[in-house]
Formats: sequence, C-alpha cells, structure tokens
Amino acid sequence: MSMWMPKPNSLASLLESSVSTRSSLLGRATHAKIIRTIQPPILSFLSDHLINMYSKLDLLHSAQLVLQLSHTPYRSVVTWTSLISGSVQNGHFSSALLHFSTMHRDCVLPNDFTFPCVFKASASLRWPSMGMQVHALAVKIGQIWDVFVGSSCFHMYGKMGLKDEACKLFDEMPHRNIVTWNAYISNAVLDGWPRKAIDGFIEFRRVGGEPDSITFCAFFNACADALWLQLGRQLHGLVVRIGFEADVSVSNGLIYFYGKCREIGLAKMVFEEIGKKNAVSWCSLVAVYVQNYEEEKACVAFLQGREEGVEPTDFMVSSLVSACAGLAGLELGRSVHGLAVKACVDENIFVGSALVDMYGKCGSIEDAEQAFCEMPERNLVTWNAMIGGYAHQGHAGMAVALFKEMNYGSCGVVPNYVTLVCVLSACGRAGEVKLGMEIFESMRGRYGIEPGEEHYACIVDLLGRAGMVECAYEFIKNIPIRPTVAIWGALLNACRVYGKPELGKIAADYLFELDRKDSGNHVLLSNIFAAAGRWEESNIVRMEMRDVGIKKNAGCSWISAKNKLHVFQAKDTSHEMNSEIQATLAKLRREMKAAGYTPDTNFALFDLEEEEKITEVGYHSEKIALAFGLITIPPGLPIRITKNLRICVDCHSAFKFISGIVGREIFVRDNSRFHRFRDGQCSCRDYW
Repeated sequence: MSMWMPKPNSLASLLESSVSTRSSLLGRATHAKIIRTIQPPILSFLSDHLINMYSKLDLLHSAQLVLQLSHTPYRSVVTWTSLISGSVQNGHFSSALLHFSTMHRDCVLPNDFTFPCVFKASASLRWPSMGMQVHALAVKIGQIWDVFVGSSCFHMYGKMGLKDEACKLFDEMPHRNIVTWNAYISNAVLDGWPRKAIDGFIEFRRVGGEPDSITFCAFFNACADALWLQLGRQLHGLVVRIGFEADVSVSNGLIYFYGKCREIGLAKMVFEEIGKKNAVSWCSLVAVYVQNYEEEKACVAFLQGREEGVEPTDFMVSSLVSACAGLAGLELGRSVHGLAVKACVDENIFVGSALVDMYGKCGSIEDAEQAFCEMPERNLVTWNAMIGGYAHQGHAGMAVALFKEMNYGSCGVVPNYVTLVCVLSACGRAGEVKLGMEIFESMRGRYGIEPGEEHYACIVDLLGRAGMVECAYEFIKNIPIRPTVAIWGALLNACRVYGKPELGKIAADYLFELDRKDSGNHVLLSNIFAAAGRWEESNIVRMEMRDVGIKKNAGCSWISAKNKLHVFQAKDTSHEMNSEIQATLAKLRREMKAAGYTPDTNFALFDLEEEEKITEVGYHSEKIALAFGLITIPPGLPIRITKNLRICVDCHSAFKFISGIVGREIFVRDNSRFHRFRDGQCSCRDYW
C-alpha cells in the first residue's frame, strides 16, 4: 500500500492555516509531514512558508533552525522578510533589526514589505539613527517612492518626534495614501498645531481624497483643541451628507468635540442617536459632563451605562472619580474606588492619580496618602494631586516637604506650571515667605517656567497672609502682566484680614472694573468697611450693588446622610427634622456661651439691632447643616459640609468652639478652600 504523497501547495496551505488560527500544533504536524514526504532539498517556497509560520507564531528559534538547516542555496528576500516581520509582529524589535543587518550582509535587497517592518522596529526602539540609515537605503534603491514604504517611514519619524524630517519627507512624497494623510493630520493635532491639521485636511480634500473615520476624528480633535465650534459643525454636516453619522467612532469624536466646546446638549443629542453604543461612547459622555462641571449628570450617565452592561474602563473610572471630587462626594468616591479594585484598574496610573486628587478634594487626606503610597508608579499628575491636597487642607509643611522630595529626591519628576502653583500656595498657608519667594524667583532659571497669573496671585496671597499687605500691593504694581481677578482678589482678602480699608478700596475698584457683576467682591468690601466701623461707606457699597442690579448669591449648604443629600438655606425651617435641628442649635448656643463664645456681628447689616444681628448670624445655612449632621451622623464619625459661598467669620469661630465641645472633626468645603475643625482649631489658621 503506497503512502499518500501530499502536494507541496497543499502543505503550504496547511502552514498558512496554522498561522491564521495561531495553531503551533498544526504547524509542527505539517512540518513533520514535510520532512517525511518531501525529499531534501526541501522546496525553497516551503522553507519560506515554514520560516514565516514559526516567526508569526513567535517560535523564532524554530524559524532560525529551519533557516540554518535548509539546503536551499539562496535565501531570498521573502525568507528574510518572513523572519523580520514575524519578529516585529511579536515585539522582538532588536531581533528584527539584527536579521535585517544579516540580510544586508548577504547582499539581499529589501522590498516594499521589508522596509515597513524595519521602520516599525526602529520607531518602537526609539532609534532615530537606525531609522535614518534605513531611510537612506530606501532612497538609494528607489523604494522610498512606494506609497507604503514612504508612509511607514513618515510614521516612524512622527512616532519618534522628528517633526522636521517627517514634514520634509511628506512634502517630497509623490503619492500619499489615506494612512499617510491620517498620520499627518493626527500628528499635527498631537503636536498642538490644530491649524496645520485643518489645512492638511483641506489639501487632502482638494487632491480628491476621501476621508475615513480616522480622518474625521482627527479633524474633530483639532476643532476641539482650538474650540472652533462653527468649523466642527460644518464638518458634522459633511459627515451626515456622506453617510458617516452611523460610524460609532465618528460619533464618539463628535461627542468629545461638542463637549470641549461646552455644547452639552449637542453632545447628548449625538450620543442618543448612536444606534449601538460602545464603551467609548459612554466614557465620552461621562467625560463631557465632568469637563463641564455637571458631576451629578456624569454619575447618572455612569449608572445608566452599567445598566446597559458596559464594563468600567480605566478612563471611565478616572472620569467618575473626578466627578466625585467635584461633588466633594467622599462616600460615592469610596464606592467608585471599590469598583476600580473590582475591575482591576485601581493600579492604573490615571485612576490612581484621580483617586489621590479626589480624596484630597473631599477632605480625607489620610485616604489620599494611602492611595498615593499604594500606586506602583507615579507621574507628575500624581505628585501634583498630593501636593495640592496637602496645600488645600492646611498641611502646608507636608506639601513643601513632598515638593522637596519630588524635586531633590530620586523620583526623577520635573515640576511643571501646576506643581509650582500648588507649592507656592502651600508656602503661603505655612507662612514660608522666604522659601516661597526663593521658589518663585527660581522659576525661570531653574525650571524654565514663565510665571503666570496663578503664580503672581500666590505671591500676593503669600505676602498678604504674612501681614505684608503693602508689600503685596507694591509687588502687584511691578508684575509684567495686567493683574487679574485672582491677583486683586488675594489682595482684597488680605485687606479684610488685616483691616486695611483704604488699600481694600483700591483692590476692590480694580476688581469692579474687571468684573462689575461679581457680588462677592462688593460684599467683601462692604464687610471691610463695616469691620472698621465705617458704616456709611459700607452702606454705599450695598446701595451701589442695588443700583446696578447686583444681588448677593443666596447662601446654601449641603450634607450627605443616610445615602441622601440634604440642602439648607439661611433661616431654613422646611426640613422634616426642623424641631430637632432647632433644639440642637439652642443647645449648642448655650454650650458655646459657657465656653466663652461671643457671636461676631461685625459683618451683619448695620441697621439691625444687636439682638437681630445675633439672630441673623445664628441661623446661617452651615450652622443648620451642622446641627442636622450632629443628629443624624453616628458619634465618632466626621461631619462633612459643603457651602456654595465663603464661610462667614462668625460661623468659622463657632465651628471651632463646637469641634471642641462635641469632640468631633468637622470639615467645611466653601467656595474658597477646605476647613478642617478639630479640638477648637481650624486647618486654615483663621485665614481664608
């Protein structure tokens, strides 16, 4: 009985099948069949198929053995390209370049399949000199003008950040395919040149190019970065006209674009029109809400996505954590942290950084420290979040110490613009005038960072907190930029603390010029005059507010208890537990009076009697929220209150007394900063 003799073509097909199915078992069985049935020398094309199969299946040692044991006298470009492409496909970039070098020594010229693989290996290894040498060889043998070779070379230069070389090659290319144009437009966006990206798209269309989903997404990213709403809407029209509105990736790009341009309604409309939403669609919608300070809607969208079966990704979780930070929702943030652990994304550097930031902004610096220490790796955002968390909660010494560790330690992280804002703010709150000024003066020389308005505002705040109010004013007069609201606001606040009505009037006048409608600055100036006993001038400021139609924003405070958010306004009696709240407030007033507390009525309206003034400050929204918290939150747990305005002087003083009386920590996040009341003291050191 004769043995069945398979044809070489059939064996080659089996080897190709083993590659497509990723079956090394089938490949080795076919190789065994070749050895048994095909007499040496093995046909060269079967050797090539074997080498290709072993290379693609990441069995490079076997591929090299076939190459060495093959009796084929001539190793063709197909043989070498199979080895090189298989090495690149499996991430063995150094091996790919070594094979390419050996191929070159064997005087085998690479072809249009070889060069793209070698360019990819050079780019992946970040080896520009090798890439340039391969480029030169491609020019020498005339392969660079092949559209695929040229495109891969262009992509290599772009990936390695060699912009000039990439642009020169792009200009010299006689033919460009859609991949090249997409890379050109995308690179322009990544390099921060949205105008160049748009011009590239226009030129692409002028030469008859038909955009695909990648082209559209790159264009929308350019419009989003530059906030070119009308231009993006024009492209949206083109998308609809040529039938790409059904492409989910294009729709996701549109959601991102409209979100960056603060068109939340249009972003939601695009989202709702997507037939089959994917995880990116839900992530994009959550990010849009977070970017536009609609944190509650972000949380609702996340929950809806979960109901639709969307698995949380690192991007979605980090966005949701940012939403919790904006809401100061500590318990919700902890729940999301648990979800991140369950989804195994808690060690992702972006999720970890968001957690550090969230815990810092929610007033739990201990949790922020733990999240920071548990991160397997940290980037600049992580360090900034931790330094900022310390600074905002009054742990200025810790913030400065962490900055020194980051700056002078072995972590190798270089501070940026935001880092220096955080550390200068911390220096101000720690009273470190000398250190703060040294850091500020070294910004250009040591860090190569040009001071911006935030840094100047920090220095004004630094000097103002130290009582050097006149020096702060002189500093403002000498800065090289036009002073902003933040800069004059820092001076006005220093005037409030240290009783400088004349200088406060100067600062306020500039603030009124910059933002006439801001009620907070008018109220602050009025209070400065009232504290100095200059009631007539205080009344004039209030009358000016009425004349130009400025109304003081209604103060409200909210607190979370029993999985529900409770909101209170001043003199609020509408809550279902009002009788218990009023009884608690009366009890606290008696205990505070016994402890030496006297209501601070300096800032109450001057035309009220003293008894009315005491009543006025005694029922502020934050006091009502605190009384409710003492009733509903179990003993020993901290009470966390958020207020939409700056906490008043009397409430601040009262909370210090109450923290000592009830023996509990009280956190208040107002529109200026965090206050952590404990044992009769506040973390802000009475300056906010």
